[in-house]
Amino acid sequence: MKKGIVMLFLLVGIFHVSAQKYATKTGNLKFEASADSFEEVAAENKNTSAILETSTGDIAVLTLMKGFRFKVALMEEHFNENYVESDKFPKASFKGKVEDFDVSKLSATPKIFKITGDLTLHGKTKKVTVNAKILKADDKITITGNFDVKAEDFAIEIPKLVSKKISDKIKVSLNLSLTKL
Repeated sequence: MKKGIVMLFLLVGIFHVSAQKYATKTGNLKFEASADSFEEVAAENKNTSAILETSTGDIAVLTLMKGFRFKVALMEEHFNENYVESDKFPKASFKGKVEDFDVSKLSATPKIFKITGDLTLHGKTKKVTVNAKILKADDKITITGNFDVKAEDFAIEIPKLVSKKISDKIKVSLNLSLTKL
């Protein structure tokens, strides 16, 4: 009986170690939608949350739309009120999977992984793929990557008056430094 109890505790301990999660609340998410010859349309959010389940490669990212900071305050106001309607759609989220993820093969040298999942923004969900670099150093996992989205895919209307000043393709970059929970 004692051996059975000891075995149970060992199995629970092994499962707990193999089901490790890494997370952050200070991830960095940037986007740029600048058109040539016009004012820069770019913003950054330094309070993006993310969690990675290392045993499965499942990843989830959440950012508050009002957390994006622009160089021009009026641009930030227009972004929140007119484009992404932050009061109605306060957050953007991504739920996906790092394909062929094996935490034991990570090192300080970044490896390229494909992350595929669903991006929900402005009440619409679209499948996206990110080619990301992932590394592990000092007990942190860092994920960096870029992908493109289109405002029209998320029912974000760009008024004709400013449509020439904003790129059709919005470039999104992410930098997530995750620590073990």
